[in-house]
Formats: sequence, C-alpha cells, structure tokens
Amino acid sequence: MDRGNAVLDSFLEPVRESLTPEQARRLVEFEADQATQVLVNELARKANEGTLTEAERAEYEGIIEAGDLIAILQAKARDILAER
Repeated sequence: MDRGNAVLDSFLEPVRESLTPEQARRLVEFEADQATQVLVNELARKANEGTLTEAERAEYEGIIEAGDLIAILQAKARDILAER
C-alpha cells in the first residue's frame, strides 16, 4: 500500500468503525440517481470525444473523485459486513 492510500485509510478508519451493519448495507447498495447518471454519462461521452469545456472538465473530475471515495467507502462497508 502506498503512503497516499495509507493516509486515506487512517482518515477513514473512524468512519469505518462507526458504521453499523445496517448503515454498511445501505452504503453498499448506494447508486447514483438517474439524473446524476445521465449527467455522468454525458460528461464521459464528451470527455471521450475531447469536447468538454473547462467547466465541464472540472465538474467531471469532481464527480470522478467523489465516485472514487464512494467506492472506497463501499469496500470498507463490504469488509464490515463480511466480518459480521
């Protein structure tokens, strides 16, 4: 594990420790709503075509970062559920 991941893990450990099994299940089941998914798909299409504006690029990067964080939290939630 690289240092960046180790630091993120240390930041998220209190969150992981505070999740109940029900909260962990809800987090694992979380999906973006339809409107958000449509937006992400549109931004992804434009990114692939190279037609994003600077504002859209910033928005898309923020969404990707949020998605990465959610994926990490979901992995931690799955760990909690596997432990119980």
